[in-house]
Amino acid sequence: MPSLSPPIVIGHRGASGERPEHTLASYEFAIDEGADFIEPDLVLTRDNVFVARHENDISGTTDVADHPEFAARKTTKTIDGVAHTGWFTEDFTLAELKTLRAKERLPQLRPGNAKYDGLYTIPTLAEVIALAKKRSKELGRTIGIYPETKHPSYFASIGLPMEKHLVAELKAAGWDSADAPVFIQSFEVDNLKLLHTLTKIRLIQLMDSAGGPADNATPSYAAMITPEGLKAVAAYAWGIGPNKDMVDKGEGTPTTLVADAHAAALRVHVWTFRAENFFLPASLKRGDDPKAHGDVETAIRRQLAAGIDGFFTDFPLIGATAREAFRARK
Repeated sequence: MPSLSPPIVIGHRGASGERPEHTLASYEFAIDEGADFIEPDLVLTRDNVFVARHENDISGTTDVADHPEFAARKTTKTIDGVAHTGWFTEDFTLAELKTLRAKERLPQLRPGNAKYDGLYTIPTLAEVIALAKKRSKELGRTIGIYPETKHPSYFASIGLPMEKHLVAELKAAGWDSADAPVFIQSFEVDNLKLLHTLTKIRLIQLMDSAGGPADNATPSYAAMITPEGLKAVAAYAWGIGPNKDMVDKGEGTPTTLVADAHAAALRVHVWTFRAENFFLPASLKRGDDPKAHGDVETAIRRQLAAGIDGFFTDFPLIGATAREAFRARK
């Protein structure tokens, strides 16, 4: 099945399989390895600045626990219905966050990344934009950004709504059109619908194989991937971002999701291909070491054959190589 658009390689949190995630070093590495887009997950600081972290709870991705001056800020919060205990970006100013250093989130699986603990700061969205523009100019190819609004309804509930703020920052960078090198993604629905009224930038509705949007705008992701559900998504989004297992669990037997999405004129960008055996199905594992790399290239090529229009990967070089191998076989 052909894709609707030439498939893109998206550096998931940068090259997070090779450098600590959401650092400028990780984004740089992803670009060097051939990523077309780099992905900053966005959360807000107390002084309303977008920074790149996978979660607003920064306990596992920074050295905040080692800073006695911030010990009293450890707290428990309920976010999207789940209690979390830790330190949260919205309780820090940007200046305070810049005193912290990033660390590897999965040191047991990625001990090589842990060697870089303590070297990098938390980047702002502005820094990520500047990097993408600088490297685009240097390389003579366009490097896009693929921001995700994290927990937008939660941030709105604490007086830090994201949508107008994000659109304004992207517009200041010259990005406010459907051909801008930007996709905005979210697991929630109502914030994408609001963004649809504020910008022409392409929007991607994220989906998982279980559960539903945290804003309860629809009953479940399962309802959203029916033909009727996909038509409703197409009213405000340019594409969908499903868990890759919703397309193919890795064994080469695709579902109808890509065909159904394409029938609704929606592109499909799947997440996330990781190389370690720990993340791969049994048939693609190589050996017994969960840290060792298996045959993720085959998993990627199978989904390209199923017609996906792009994919997230922690290893952009593997992703770009798999894409080129797939193109060469066509």
